Amino acid sequence: MQEKGTISIHTENIFPIIKKFLYSDNEIFLRELVSNAVDATQKIKRLATLGQYTGELGDTTVEVSFDEKKKTITISDRGLGMTAEEIKKYINQVAFSGAEEFVEKFKDAKDANEIIGKFGLGFYSAFMVADKVEINTLSYQEGAEPAKWTCDGSTSFEISKGKRKERGTDVILHINKDSEEFVDKWKLQGILDKYAKFLPVPIKFGTKTESVEDGVDDKGEKKWKSVEVDNIINTTAPIWTKSPSDLSDEDYLKFYKELYPMSEDPLFWIHLNVDYPFNLTGVLYFPKVKNEFELQRNKIKLFSRQVFITDEVKDIVPEFLMLLHGVIDSPDIPLNVSRSFLQADGNVKKINSYITKKVADKLAELYKKDRKAYEAKWDDIGLFVKYGMISEEKFYEKGKDFALLKNTKDEYFTIEEYQSKVKPIQTDKNEQTIILYATDVEKQDSFIQSANKKDYDVLVLDSPIDSHFIQNLESKLEKTQLKRVDADVVEKLIQKEDAYANLLTEDQSKEVKEIFEKAIGNKTYTVEVEGLSPEELPVTITMEEFMRRMKDMAATGGGGMGFYGQLPDAYKVAINGNHPVVDKVLKAETEEEKTKLAKQAFDLAKLSQGLLTGKDLTAFVKRSVELL
Repeated sequence: MQEKGTISIHTENIFPIIKKFLYSDNEIFLRELVSNAVDATQKIKRLATLGQYTGELGDTTVEVSFDEKKKTITISDRGLGMTAEEIKKYINQVAFSGAEEFVEKFKDAKDANEIIGKFGLGFYSAFMVADKVEINTLSYQEGAEPAKWTCDGSTSFEISKGKRKERGTDVILHINKDSEEFVDKWKLQGILDKYAKFLPVPIKFGTKTESVEDGVDDKGEKKWKSVEVDNIINTTAPIWTKSPSDLSDEDYLKFYKELYPMSEDPLFWIHLNVDYPFNLTGVLYFPKVKNEFELQRNKIKLFSRQVFITDEVKDIVPEFLMLLHGVIDSPDIPLNVSRSFLQADGNVKKINSYITKKVADKLAELYKKDRKAYEAKWDDIGLFVKYGMISEEKFYEKGKDFALLKNTKDEYFTIEEYQSKVKPIQTDKNEQTIILYATDVEKQDSFIQSANKKDYDVLVLDSPIDSHFIQNLESKLEKTQLKRVDADVVEKLIQKEDAYANLLTEDQSKEVKEIFEKAIGNKTYTVEVEGLSPEELPVTITMEEFMRRMKDMAATGGGGMGFYGQLPDAYKVAINGNHPVVDKVLKAETEEEKTKLAKQAFDLAKLSQGLLTGKDLTAFVKRSVELL
């Protein structure tokens, strides 16, 4: 039996396109061919279960091997096998209606996955790396004859009688000169580790050496010898395929270490398992997330029937959940998945919503079950929860019940609890509840102490996205404003009806303002004389809330905020007209002495905020010694 023919694709252009256009993703040829072998193996097992195949199944391991001298890679299975007719049906008739349609469709494709997925080219990805491909196969069907198919990368093929004695298929790739890097143990091992690590059928690649007992020696001690054993490189039943009731915490932690060997243990995890209205399994882990905001992304691995697809899961997992780690597996997401498919697919949108709900439910459960333990984890998961509340309205609605706010005394409150706590004392004369917050507790200590003297509470909001979280909270909470504790003097942050009056006359206030402006000598500082408590500092330097917030948002990549990041810092200098030091400045005998005292009081204010550096700091130290 020998037959020659032409592959029915009506175009001479397919192989050059596969070879050249897909070159950047050429390693996926191995994923495609091993996946085909696994499918054929699973099908024969299924037929045996149904009683439609009564022969011996035998060893169903899929084997990947290579020959460095001959420059070949072979993928072997003991699956269904094919008859000559089936080869013609499944291999030769690639579903194209014509060259024009193909060229039209592929020209906008972004990657190899997109082309292969769109055109059923899984097997043909072999030609990305091979000049010639052979198939040696024997069908499981009774009386079937072995068949051999050969194609040299043109649209011509040859089918002849094969020599295979056992059921199954060998696909032999004769690697081209440009792709000889693949005829290498470590290269192939790396690709198999990436794509085949959790395939449901054992995959053998090469051999490994193990020590086994070999009797005892003259002294009665055990002897050992080295033997070669099959190197099965995959785990066929990873934990996401099992029932949570069959797994221990140790199982989940061990799997996490397998995925992320260098990471700290996760805080907790969620086991996903749903089969309607879509099929989805997986395990998502909450890592310890503090301030490494960008570094944590792309840690979720997407699988389809245990075949790795990608770790860029942006369209499947909501943006804020990109900080999670773990695995998602869904047969409803095709193996050859493109970005445009993901964005348009209905199942993907449902999966996205389902994962969001599961995560919110898990957090709510942890909060209700053991609040103290939840509070202990908050510093690690707070960033993630806040990010979710900012970016996903549905998550905000659930998250507002388990999101926590921490104050400078290390006490934790829900949003509702905190509003109730501060409303009685931190409501200003305009009936606005003012929530004070610090972004750097050490640096802003003097402002925090001023607030505490009035029994005001101060939150700690120091994560990379808190500037955005603050905006979000203000938009949700009625008659509530958030103000950074150093955005103004405390009397101005929360203005009351019984505020301190400035005891200086109008002329005295004008003179004080002029003295300090001359002493400061910098127009980025706006001087104002205020009526404050005599216990407050004589001089306080602040930056107004709006400008601070815009600069904070610009620093963390806030959309459209770049303009504010480029503006010079503009500070307000509040002179406490009721402080004895200001009275001393006014009563100084000479203009020089007035300026020196004003400069000293101003530098003290700068020093308290870490703004005094370099020559100014040296001059301040020298002046302090003189004044002493």
